[in-house]
Amino acid sequence: MTTTSMSTTPSPSPIDPAQMPPRDKTLNRESSWLEFNHRVLELAMDDRTPLLERVKFLAIFSSNLDEFVMKRIGGIRRQIDAGVTMRSLDDRTPSEQLELVREVVLRHQTELARCFQHDVMPVLAEHRIEVVEYAELTADEQRLIEDWWRVSVFPVLTPLAVDPGHRFPFISNLSTSLGVMLRAPGTTETLFARVKTPSMLPYWVRADNPGGALTPPRDGSLRIVSLTNVIMNNLDELFPGMELLEVMPFRVSRNADVERDEEDADDLLETIEEAMKQRRFARVVRLEVRPDAPRRLLAFVMDELDIGPEDVYERSGPMDYRSLFGIAEIDMPELRDSPWRPVVPTRLADDDADIFSIIREGDVLIHNPYESFSGSVERFVRAASRDPKVLAIKQTLYRTSGDSSFVTDLIRAAESGKQVACLVEIRARFDEMANVQWAQMLEKAGVHVAYGVVGLKTHCKCTLVVRQENDAPGGIRCYVHIGTGNYNSKTAHVYTDMHFLTCDPVLTQDVVELFNYLTGRSLKRDYRKLLVAPVSMRRRFAELIEREIEFAKAGQPARIWVKTNAFGDTELADQLYRASQAGVEVRLIVRGFCTIRPGVPGLSENIRVTSIVGRFLEHPRVFHFSAGKENPGEGDWFIGSADWMYRNLNNRVEAVAPIRDARTRERLAETLRVMLADRRFAWDQNDDGTYTRLTPSPDADPESAEVLGTFEWLMREAKNRPIIE
Repeated sequence: MTTTSMSTTPSPSPIDPAQMPPRDKTLNRESSWLEFNHRVLELAMDDRTPLLERVKFLAIFSSNLDEFVMKRIGGIRRQIDAGVTMRSLDDRTPSEQLELVREVVLRHQTELARCFQHDVMPVLAEHRIEVVEYAELTADEQRLIEDWWRVSVFPVLTPLAVDPGHRFPFISNLSTSLGVMLRAPGTTETLFARVKTPSMLPYWVRADNPGGALTPPRDGSLRIVSLTNVIMNNLDELFPGMELLEVMPFRVSRNADVERDEEDADDLLETIEEAMKQRRFARVVRLEVRPDAPRRLLAFVMDELDIGPEDVYERSGPMDYRSLFGIAEIDMPELRDSPWRPVVPTRLADDDADIFSIIREGDVLIHNPYESFSGSVERFVRAASRDPKVLAIKQTLYRTSGDSSFVTDLIRAAESGKQVACLVEIRARFDEMANVQWAQMLEKAGVHVAYGVVGLKTHCKCTLVVRQENDAPGGIRCYVHIGTGNYNSKTAHVYTDMHFLTCDPVLTQDVVELFNYLTGRSLKRDYRKLLVAPVSMRRRFAELIEREIEFAKAGQPARIWVKTNAFGDTELADQLYRASQAGVEVRLIVRGFCTIRPGVPGLSENIRVTSIVGRFLEHPRVFHFSAGKENPGEGDWFIGSADWMYRNLNNRVEAVAPIRDARTRERLAETLRVMLADRRFAWDQNDDGTYTRLTPSPDADPESAEVLGTFEWLMREAKNRPIIE
């Protein structure tokens, strides 16, 4: 596997990054994230993407944007309201950042609507899936829907009037509503009422079978209309005898960046629960309306929500584009990616084999969803919960699925008399209440539950199994799992992550001491092999970068390959700038936002940033340093939970493990070579923060990673790997 060559010569007239103005060396984090989300939108715009996958990417783009608005714009808004003038890393005030991101969000929302209405909807119609307006329905279809509406929708709706006796109603986060301006016949007084689109009912209504599931059309077309559109056209039944003057669909997003003081909290659980209540009633940071929204109605709603014009975002199309997930799930396999079934790793193919014996034979690396998460990580914890030789299990839970087998296994282990400890991170944003419920369920079963270190989120993905074995020193052997992603069976099918199983006694001892740090009062700051944030990880990464600089100065191979979800640390960026200037080859594969500027003369000619976005969500964190070796497989490799961001290195508990096995290192090297060769799902970052989508060369081998792209190439590689019968 070859990759695009890149000059690795010392920079002419190097610039000292420490002396540069912040904006010249650091890109804005918020606009960089929006650039990432635009790459998701580009997949929906790409007619090479299967049709229903295009619809799915539109929904993902919208869902991502909702989260950005709640978290990032919400945080900026909170700073502005509090009078904060502190500048961002690229030297912008909160107001300047809000102006910057608002402009980008409006542009992207316009592209979203154009893509759906002008690119995707016509192709859906060609495949007999018609998204229509209520007025486009036939008379028979309208009668069917009206009959269904009276029985199934009308009783659910609660119109709320606003007058001296009725306050303006609370508008819940991400809800879609209709604002209605009314007047009684013979009067001049106008009245306002709000009707909420019920979230418990399907958003899309079948014209031929209202209330029925969206299924592939058999005869004719599947014609669907939005529930909001149905309600809009039947409002006269909600307000009999009243004159309907104006109607305005609108959607509200609230700030999710709620401030909380954990340092003075007597009970972290109560603090989180209180923060969730605050989030529900937090400030409105976005009001979405259509371009034709009646100005009088809009002004009234803005006034009641206490927002300004800068908080209003106009766009056409469905009020909630996340509803497109419903269309994307229509069972038409010919319009989506071919299904993928994860392969059970070769060494784990025998279900009856003792997984602990397999690990003792050598470390195991799993790469999901190419390889089976259930046949590896879930199997490891399940086996530990049932094995009578296992004395203790300790695990961190950051986010898990609703039907988590891990929680069930931990409960089983505790009920059978094993020592079970679980660190549940209840500050994982948007999963707080789910994690609180898991924690309470585990505690009731006798699991020792800890909620993390005050002031730090616990983000590491670790499981420790302590097993009684007569041939081990002291009769005890430890096994560990260290991963790059969450213990989540559902996301394991759509996120790519790497998992490492080992019984290396030095590394397992490090993990034992890490859990003591998490659940007890340990102040340990030195670990033998494990890189742990916030105590040692930053220092060790800095040392490894400096070592590569020295190799480059000595004329030896010098190379840094890093794969993360995000990059946003100025100290590491300055170090990488100096590495580039010394001639070190720096290649960053960063899916999301990246604030480093690549390719700047005199600063970063030898830094290349690539983003891979496609079928699966790229999630592993992988780190490689040449160690003076020409062959990447012979250098130093690490995998773990930490992105190269200030918060991960300073404000979170993270764990990154070294990979010593030669075959595993070569496999990691090959995986990153594939990503660096990808010209199907890859974008290269420009020095101004924009991205250029790559295309294969005309003479490229059609079976190469360059043409197939990362996902297809790795699926084929996993499928072709021999399996033990």
